[in-house]
Amino acid sequence: MTVSSMASAQTLDSKERSVALIAAYTARGDMEKLDVAFDSGLDAGLSVNEIKEILVQMYAYCGFPRSLNALNRFMAKTEQRAAAGKHDEIGNEASPVPTGTDMSALGEETRTALVGRPVTGKVYEFCPVIDEYLRSHLFGDIFARDNLSHRYRELATVGALAGMNLEGQLRSHFGICRNLGYTQEQLNDFAALISSEVGSDEGQTAAKTVETIFK
Repeated sequence: MTVSSMASAQTLDSKERSVALIAAYTARGDMEKLDVAFDSGLDAGLSVNEIKEILVQMYAYCGFPRSLNALNRFMAKTEQRAAAGKHDEIGNEASPVPTGTDMSALGEETRTALVGRPVTGKVYEFCPVIDEYLRSHLFGDIFARDNLSHRYRELATVGALAGMNLEGQLRSHFGICRNLGYTQEQLNDFAALISSEVGSDEGQTAAKTVETIFK
């Protein structure tokens, strides 16, 4: 392994950094920084449809208002870049899900594969409908859309959670990131990115949670 490939294995690449920041700024409602992250992501090679998928997924974590605000801002950004003569890759549309697919069963299968075990908890017994929504809609309808990889989807998820400084949920989703092949060094790089670009408190929470996950 070359020195450069060893270094890249310890850090996030430019696309991954953009995924994380786009999600974090969307969750925080920081439109000015989101504008910059859109440019960085497109310049790094993220497609228009990949960024749209990130913004759509964000409504599951920070609500429709911030997701829609970010989508409107991104629409304006694409128009601005097109007017300036920049030709951004549109990217793939999501493949259609076969008619009759049981989205609850598909979501349960996807969630179990990502987490590495069936997910249970008292909160799901207390309020079963939230578990049904997680299975059928988040891990079913949304994760079934194949024009954004599961690795990018989870990186976007931890970006949003870190932006909102939600340690408990971060712990769960850093575990999924580890299962998807992100290394401790890469997630430490993520925490450093959050600290420098989002906030020191948020970065410290992320760093502490990464350490807990890999103990």
